[in-house]
Amino acid sequence: MSDKPTVTDTGRFSSAITVTELNEFVKGLIDKTSPLSDVYVKGEISNFKNHYGTGHFYFTLKDDGSLIRSVMFRSSASKLRFMPEDGMKVIAHGRVSAFVRDGQYQLYVDSLEPDGVGALYIAYEQLKKKLEAEGLFDPARKKRLPKIPTRVGIITSATGAAVRDMIHVAGRRFPYAKLILYPSLVQGPDAPAQLISGVRYFNETNSADVIIIGRGGGSFEDLWAFNDETLARTVAASRIPVISAVGHETDFTICDFAADLRAPTPSAAAEIALPETAELKRKINNIISRENAVLLQVIARRREQLSRLADSRALKSPMNFIDDKRMTVASMADRLTRAEGTSLALLTARLGTAVGKLNALNPLSVLSRGFSAVYGKEGEIIKSTTQLNVGDTVTFRVADGDALAQISEIHPGDILKSKE
Repeated sequence: MSDKPTVTDTGRFSSAITVTELNEFVKGLIDKTSPLSDVYVKGEISNFKNHYGTGHFYFTLKDDGSLIRSVMFRSSASKLRFMPEDGMKVIAHGRVSAFVRDGQYQLYVDSLEPDGVGALYIAYEQLKKKLEAEGLFDPARKKRLPKIPTRVGIITSATGAAVRDMIHVAGRRFPYAKLILYPSLVQGPDAPAQLISGVRYFNETNSADVIIIGRGGGSFEDLWAFNDETLARTVAASRIPVISAVGHETDFTICDFAADLRAPTPSAAAEIALPETAELKRKINNIISRENAVLLQVIARRREQLSRLADSRALKSPMNFIDDKRMTVASMADRLTRAEGTSLALLTARLGTAVGKLNALNPLSVLSRGFSAVYGKEGEIIKSTTQLNVGDTVTFRVADGDALAQISEIHPGDILKSKE
């Protein structure tokens, strides 16, 4: 006989049970309740946690009067087109069950839809906000379009009306430009990859001066391929300027913000990318006219200068010009001669003064006044009796010659004082 507890007719257990058994019993009751296995619950998200390690979402759904814990496993969370956030009002679909370990019942969510706003629009706004915060839409990083492109790359459906409209506009405005079509899907899950390949193709082959990417009008869902994050980053990174022309004038996609220029329609993109032939010719003719006017002004000034030169005395009477130059040379020669004479007189005077100073300092001049100089046998000047000895031979130098003498006596001291 089993000792497992049973429920009596009165709803009471026949014996005591464990907490786990109780929670398992409650879980079984909830799981067997059909309405709770397929339920839609409307509420506001709070305490949202994205468990990046597992990919599971944990959050609470609440309204003004109550709340319920909720979990969305990775298999379902990965299919969401938007990222849940605190404060977001949603409608959750799933089943209600109990978690035995905690003894709490919770909502196991398998899908989420924004309450009152589409999931695609939420995803669009979230991606736009994210890329804008990164500076991907900054006007400062956008490239200028070439003024006269000769090669236009077009990325769109080969069978759509958009490509026909662009071909028509190009033929009317500037038939000299070469249009290069990169056919691509513009709708559906495979479209973003093909659109990205088109942008990369033109950049890798350098086969276009400007790129137009787009399609004709459609619903928000139809245009969703142009809201792809990788496409937006590829367009922003393009070396070649990109014009985005998606849908109608009121349609805006992430690709429009990432491109260097947004056109309201594909036809308008062709109008923007290509110059109008007649207008271009008019501008070229204006440039030619301005250049001709400037050239004529230059020629007139040169002719006037030539006329003045032709009327000058130097050309009409060259001998008069030469005579004037001769007079100028003669005048300069006369000034040079006078300057030379003045300079020579100054130099002669300075030389005379220097000679007088040298003569005054010449020892021979002193000797001519009755003085003599005495030199020893080695030619040294005798300045003192201490340099002499009795018997030494000395030389007396006077104004007109030298005389040799021998010292017989030496009297130190002042001779004049001794005589006195």
